[in-house]
Amino acid sequence: MSTVNPADTHHDDHHHHGPVTLKDGFFKWCMRWISTTNHKDLGTLYLVFSFTMLFIGGLMSLVIRAELFAPGIQYVDPEFYNQMITLHALVMIFGGIMPGFVGLANWMVPMMIGCSDLALPRVNNWGFWILPFAFTLLLSTLFIDSGAPAAGWTMYPPLVLQSGDSLPLMILAIHMMGVSSITGAINVVVTILNMRAPGMTLLKMPLFVWTWLITAYLLIAVMPVLAGAVTMLLTDRYFGTSFFSAAGGGDPVMYQHIFWFFGHPEVYIMILPAFGIISMIIPTFARKPLFGYDSMVYATASIAFLSFIVWAHHMFTVGMPVAGELFFMFSTMLIAVPTGVKVFNWVATMWRGSMSFETPMLFALGFVFLFTIGGFSGLMLAITPVDFQYHDSYFVVAHFHYVLVPGALFSIIAAIYYWIPKWTGVMYNEKLGQFHFWWSTVWINVLFFPQHFLGLAGMPRRIPDYSTQFADFNMVSSVGAFMFFIGQFPFAYNMIQCMRGKGQAATDRVWEGARGLEWTVPSPAPYHTFETPPKIDPKEVTSAAEQHA
Repeated sequence: MSTVNPADTHHDDHHHHGPVTLKDGFFKWCMRWISTTNHKDLGTLYLVFSFTMLFIGGLMSLVIRAELFAPGIQYVDPEFYNQMITLHALVMIFGGIMPGFVGLANWMVPMMIGCSDLALPRVNNWGFWILPFAFTLLLSTLFIDSGAPAAGWTMYPPLVLQSGDSLPLMILAIHMMGVSSITGAINVVVTILNMRAPGMTLLKMPLFVWTWLITAYLLIAVMPVLAGAVTMLLTDRYFGTSFFSAAGGGDPVMYQHIFWFFGHPEVYIMILPAFGIISMIIPTFARKPLFGYDSMVYATASIAFLSFIVWAHHMFTVGMPVAGELFFMFSTMLIAVPTGVKVFNWVATMWRGSMSFETPMLFALGFVFLFTIGGFSGLMLAITPVDFQYHDSYFVVAHFHYVLVPGALFSIIAAIYYWIPKWTGVMYNEKLGQFHFWWSTVWINVLFFPQHFLGLAGMPRRIPDYSTQFADFNMVSSVGAFMFFIGQFPFAYNMIQCMRGKGQAATDRVWEGARGLEWTVPSPAPYHTFETPPKIDPKEVTSAAEQHA
């Protein structure tokens, strides 16, 4: 694919060009991780932080499912239950999924486009280290007298304005998360547009790079909108304004419009990088070029554009005019077209391919199948008349969890299995990986599929108690939650073994069908990659022209 001199990618002078290790002293090792500007170190920090937050958010979900195991108030009072609902969502979205994708971008984008690091390495360090303080602040609200936020992650007024001292702490934490996201996004955009290797045109970039470029623009556009919404909440509560207070001439529905103008692009911020990951993995294990590269790029851009004009489909029940309902219904259904293009192209890539089913491919296939289920239920929710029945029911909970868990989370797991041999230089345990996939796939369906039926039967979301008619499906769902959680420990063990260097040595290319600049450097990837930019072969197979041939 390219001509890379190993001497350009590796240096034996560890004091100047390599990482500080524990052998250099514990203090120096700690300072390496605190002060590092290396994109690989920061990618690792993001991923470790992401999985720490996913573990904490997962424990919160177990509190929720334990309470819902049977009718009646079992273990926690309703106020604490609502705190768990709120924190679970905030931790999973802003602490788990988003930093996971940022970690993958840190690791892979420079290697995929042939540059030495991200464009703004000090800003990269700052962007990461904001996050642990933001989530420490958010989680500390559990220990104050008034308790943690309990108004849901959407923070709707007037309910959220009845929060105690946790409200300003939550708002400050959200501002810090937003600053981190915006700095990371600017860094990705500047890097991709200005630091590609000579010969790598935009339409030669891997799909993961394309999806992250578009995601970064979404982040830059919508995170300030969220910042504005929560700042107005703050001034309503403490400075006498009436943005969302009807008594003062404001409108609580206006908050919903502002929030969801952020909130719906946010959904695609959490899934577009997943599309890029799957578009890298399927061609590798099908041993074929990606079908319809250009159409995949245009479909991604179309989804990003449409995400800005569908926000009020979350608000069909607020009493908007029929013309508004029709507009948001049809524009929402339109998103199915570019999304369908992606699914079609993945299937067409696999068609008559020489496929093998290693763990990354299994998770990619699980993503395609289960994410499509989430997409179908999304289309059902897009139809205004029936959304009146589905709204705020467990059907909605089932829908967005199918998109975010077998969707976003499975893609992050697939990416780690796919690239960790390149990162660590050793192969993961394949049998343990396959066990992890099948265990997770079975129990994630046991967890979330019954919730469709609970919602259709009329069970509202965010309630700690329910009538006995919902008992059986809730019990099944709770069992699925605990079993799925248990199944992630073999994954953690597998990854820790790789990080310790325990396993069979990985080759440089790792996967037989892998194509891309990242597979031309040694395994493990040198601490500094591509100090001299690689030369891109004009006949590179990922070019659009070759894709069409």
